[in-house]
Amino acid sequence: MDEEDYSNPRQNHMKLNIVFSGWLCILFGSLLMFTSGASTLVLSLAAPVAVLGLVLLIIGLLYKDEEKIDPKIIAEWEPDHSKMPDSGRVMYRVDTTLIEPIRTSILCGKCANLFWEEGTKPKSFTCPKCLVLLWHEEEE
Repeated sequence: MDEEDYSNPRQNHMKLNIVFSGWLCILFGSLLMFTSGASTLVLSLAAPVAVLGLVLLIIGLLYKDEEKIDPKIIAEWEPDHSKMPDSGRVMYRVDTTLIEPIRTSILCGKCANLFWEEGTKPKSFTCPKCLVLLWHEEEE
């Protein structure tokens, strides 16, 4: 099987799971330590749990999550073609890819047409279909 599996749910949130487990261990260990009184048996169990939580938290924060992103899925993505509500001015949606090839999609909220530009967001854009100026310069 040459294609990689991009839908493995166990690996998608590994960093979040480790950090969450660390916080739970710290919380559980601390609660046991501060509510048990001076019981040495409970303290001998609570202290290692809290220290393990600290170790898990540090490992989770330093963990580099290797996300496997299918370039084909990214290249084929498009926003929904839907009209946007009139809020006193024409609404629009701009999405720019963060990985190569850099492309920007512009969705006109008035006519619900989608246009693609190579590169990042242009300084100004007029919808070619309904001839409405969506924005000029940075923001108006």
